[in-house]
Parts: sequence; structure tokens; C-alpha cells
Amino acid sequence: MKLTREVIEHLAEHLERCELEARDTTKITDEHPDMDWEDAYAIQEAIKQRKLARGARVVGFKAGLTSHAKMRQMGVSTPCFGFLVDDYAVPEGGEIDTSALIHPKVEPEIAFVTKAPLKGPGCHIGTVLTATDFVIPAIEVIDSRYRDFKFDLKSVIADNCSSSRFVVGGRIAPPQELDLRTIGVVLEKNGEPVAFGAGAAVLGHPASAIAMLANELGRRGEEIPAGSLILSGGITEAVSVQKGDAITLRVQHLGSVGVRFR
Repeated sequence: MKLTREVIEHLAEHLERCELEARDTTKITDEHPDMDWEDAYAIQEAIKQRKLARGARVVGFKAGLTSHAKMRQMGVSTPCFGFLVDDYAVPEGGEIDTSALIHPKVEPEIAFVTKAPLKGPGCHIGTVLTATDFVIPAIEVIDSRYRDFKFDLKSVIADNCSSSRFVVGGRIAPPQELDLRTIGVVLEKNGEPVAFGAGAAVLGHPASAIAMLANELGRRGEEIPAGSLILSGGITEAVSVQKGDAITLRVQHLGSVGVRFR
């Protein structure tokens, strides 16, 4: 680690305040170009501790930048991982207040819910599928705190991978009943299809992202607990939304889930 504990806490407070106040900032590596990967995850962890201290509850994890489309869109080459708290959850068919967000975008995803713990090293797709209770369609709303969605990988990790809101719904199914590589998705905005994809867009198989997360947590002596919800990453490029938009995700064999922005 290159940053002091004081600087890590300061940056965590700064980024979370930007989130809570819905205002943007320049990426933190502009002022701290020497920060390393451990610093980035330490800042993310400090943000999590701030939320827990206010009564939030961690309900799961997310993998970010896991598709080639998203990597190209954001100009990065490696996935990242963040946490989800209950405050981020939105009911299926619910509404999201755009005034509480900076520049939201939506991504179509496959969410995994675990029935057994997952821990690396050595976690692979088969391990993930065995430990998964069911999969379910998910819409993730990302909202980077960085101006114009411009960041590098260390900055976005520190910012909890642009986590903001998520909604799950549709039908559930055990992963063994589906070919998650070929499962198709259609993302609609205001009734018009705007993005198409298949599960293989996420690292060849959505469970690959979960395995990578388990291995990263294992490196830090942590695990994915049983009962966790994990967003496996955007299957397509992210789509910008604004007040008045209605978003629907349709997933082959798993039905649909929707959310509105007000």
C-alpha cells in the first residue's frame, strides 16, 4: 500500500459524500497517481464500513467491467469487484429517484444467489454452479461518482465499482437447468429494444465472474457467504437513463424485470 490510513479514510469520505449528495468529482488518481490496487480496495472497504456504521447491511457483491463491450466502453482491460448493501435494492417494477443520482446508466445482468459459501483460491465455474441456489434476471443501475464517467481501474474500484441501485425479478431457476453461455437478453428503454446480448459476453460464462470474485476475496482471507446475491456483470454496454424512462430486461427462459426512473 502506498497511501496512509488517514488519506484512505479521507478519500472514502469524499467519494461517499459525492454519492450521498449526488455530485461528481475528478478521478482520485489525478491527485494520488502512486496509489496501488490494495489502496483502491482499502478505500472501498472504508466506504463499506461507513455505510455499516449507519445501519446498512451487506446483501451481496457485484462484478464490474466483465464484458468486452464494457471494457471497451470504459477503456479498461480487467474486471473489478464491489459490494451491495440493502439501501441499493429496488423492488421489481419500482421507481428510482433520478435526483438522488448523478448520471445513471443501466446494465442487463444475471444474478446468482448462493446456497453455500464460496472461497478461493481455486474456485472455478463448476464450484460456483454447485454452490448456487438459483439465478435470476437483474438490472443494475451504475452511477460513477467521477465526472463524465471518466476513470481508471483503481479509481473505479475505490468508488465501489460505480455501485448505485439494483432490481431483480422475473423467474428463478437452478443454473444446472440453463446454458448460461447462450442465454439471450434484450434490454428495452421505453418499449424499444436498445441492447442485445448473451451470457457468454461475461468472461465466456457468467459464473466465471463469480469464481474470480471468490478467488479475489480468498486472497484477502474473505469468502462469499451462503445466501449472497451476486451481480455477475453487464452483458451489454451500459445504457444511459433519465427522468421518465422505463427500463425492461427480458431474459430467455427467465422472464422479465422492470424499473422506472422518476
